[in-house]
Amino acid sequence: MWNPSLYGRYADERARPFFELVGRIGAENPRTVVDLGCGTGELTVQLAQRWPDADLSGVDSSPEMLSKTPPGARFDVLDARAWKPAEPVDVIVSNALLQWIPEHRELITRWMAEDLAPGGWLAFQVPGNFDFPSHVLIRDLCQSAAWRDELGDLVRHAPVGDPGEYLDLLGGTEVDAWETTYQHVLQGEDAVLTWVRATALRPMLGRLTPDRQAQFLAEAGRLLGEAYPRRPYGTPFPFRRIFVVARKES
Repeated sequence: MWNPSLYGRYADERARPFFELVGRIGAENPRTVVDLGCGTGELTVQLAQRWPDADLSGVDSSPEMLSKTPPGARFDVLDARAWKPAEPVDVIVSNALLQWIPEHRELITRWMAEDLAPGGWLAFQVPGNFDFPSHVLIRDLCQSAAWRDELGDLVRHAPVGDPGEYLDLLGGTEVDAWETTYQHVLQGEDAVLTWVRATALRPMLGRLTPDRQAQFLAEAGRLLGEAYPRRPYGTPFPFRRIFVVARKES
């Protein structure tokens, strides 16, 4: 289950890639814009400022995340894999969703071929930090003797590609693919644990009893605290992200 309050703890750091992604979309007056994996919808409605005349909608599979959506767009509880517009749309945005979908490469090609209008834009962003300590330490912990029976099958190894892979995947269209490593400075105690607890740790915590959750979080917090020590000004937290903006031929 997604926790909107916990996810929003570092809202500014999570929002920055969204705006940098959308800023590279060249659409001027799209009729229809959809945000797939829109979360709470707070970023979705920002698209109305960019395209005030567009029919704007958001899709997310979590009822919890969509429980308090702001006005300014239409929202639907739906898995992005099941989304199918009545007619092709002009802009598809997907921010930090596709890493959760193993078959997302096939999904991307379907969106481009079937669900995007001629001349339309597809823009997506995914985390690219699966080989950083924040993920490696959690994988190692899940595969340790104390946890492998309960959590070993939840380990994921780099479910996303690099910019070059997505460039090849969408070859033949106009593609802008790049990566950025942000140097976040997180405030608060156990900052990195708080960050990953809202996202990467969700599958693990969802499987454990409350007592085992507390044990797991204590161990994970210790490991992450050693890897990302808190400084007087906060906790430095490098975070790599992959961006792709593609335009379909007219």
